[in-house]
Amino acid sequence: MFLSRRSLLAGLSTLPLSACLGGGAPMSGPRAAPAMRAQANPEFDNWKAAFRTRAGAAGIPSSVLDPALNSAGFLPDVISRDRRQAEFTRTLEDYLGIAVSPERLSNGRAALSRHMSTLRAIESRFGVEPEVITAIWGLESRYGAERGDIPVISALATLAFDGRRGAFFESQLIAALRILQRGDTSMQNLRGSWAGAMGHTQFIPTTFQEYAVDFTGDGRRDIWAEDPSDALASAANYLNRMGWRRGQPWGVEARLPEGFDMAAAGRGSTRAVQAWSAAGVRDMDGRAIPDHGPASVLTPDGPQGPAFVIFRNFSVLMRYNNSEFYVIGIGHLSDRIRGGGPIRGAFQPDRFGLRLGDRQEIQRRLTTAGFDTQGADGVIGPNSEAAIRAWQQARGQAVTGQPSRALLEALRQGA
Repeated sequence: MFLSRRSLLAGLSTLPLSACLGGGAPMSGPRAAPAMRAQANPEFDNWKAAFRTRAGAAGIPSSVLDPALNSAGFLPDVISRDRRQAEFTRTLEDYLGIAVSPERLSNGRAALSRHMSTLRAIESRFGVEPEVITAIWGLESRYGAERGDIPVISALATLAFDGRRGAFFESQLIAALRILQRGDTSMQNLRGSWAGAMGHTQFIPTTFQEYAVDFTGDGRRDIWAEDPSDALASAANYLNRMGWRRGQPWGVEARLPEGFDMAAAGRGSTRAVQAWSAAGVRDMDGRAIPDHGPASVLTPDGPQGPAFVIFRNFSVLMRYNNSEFYVIGIGHLSDRIRGGGPIRGAFQPDRFGLRLGDRQEIQRRLTTAGFDTQGADGVIGPNSEAAIRAWQQARGQAVTGQPSRALLEALRQGA
């Protein structure tokens, strides 16, 4: 069942956090996604009629099926977002700059303190540390502030009808109908992301069916409620079922020796910690790597970037989202919430020769010069590219929309 979640979120993980989790906007309370307007589509109506028969054969009663399908509308914006999934890429420095931003870190520590009694009870039952569950909550929905407000039935029906991953999304739609059939929530509350991920911890419906728990004991597995208890416990149950080991780290930042054989790096190369120590791998203070079982060396930012020795819990987190950046984000955010320090290795420049701070400076200076980038998170997306094009055009330069060191220097000189 987890493979379904991984196959969806592996695609979503190519997006910048600013696109899927709000990127740096202030957290003033739950916010809805921009309203999506349903459009008339006769072919979609025909698809719903055919699906009604399939759903009935799968055991969905008409008392659930009829109101759900009658209210389901075709959402063309959902199709557009699905097509744009792989539009952006980012460096590890970019990703962590947003995933472990000062705002997300401070709000995470506050959320941990506020819900500590519940998180400790969850840890006692499922064996997953409070900081880890808090970090997942922070990356998935900004601690509940961005749970999604798109009708799940409409979104999943639209994606199933579209057909690009029709069988997958139809299975999610059936699972969503079973959520209504069981009474875990209502049609009005069954809302989430454009891809059908739901609640505080963004479960897709099949994952919900398999792993969601009623931690509050009210008879409903309510991951959408203002009270996040069921959602946080469900995430812990998921990790527990995937093999999480309490008291063991996801990984530790490491220092590689001069001449380290990079062919030995990667998740596919697992060795005893003693073997890595014999090869000269140390923690950032020059000490031996602690032995938490078989380990791999990971260099996600290239040979000159930060390195990590990763353990079993890294692979468990990969079950939640099949992205190395995501897992490092969760692991590092949980470490920082616990009181750990920032990553100490040197991040590498991007393909333009720029670091995260350079791109943020470009965004700030463009906005000050009258070319608004709509934020300064360092991710060069459509708004920043439009601002760069406008700045270049205004100065009679070749219009590329791409950042560069020359652009940064020109902005610094007020050119």
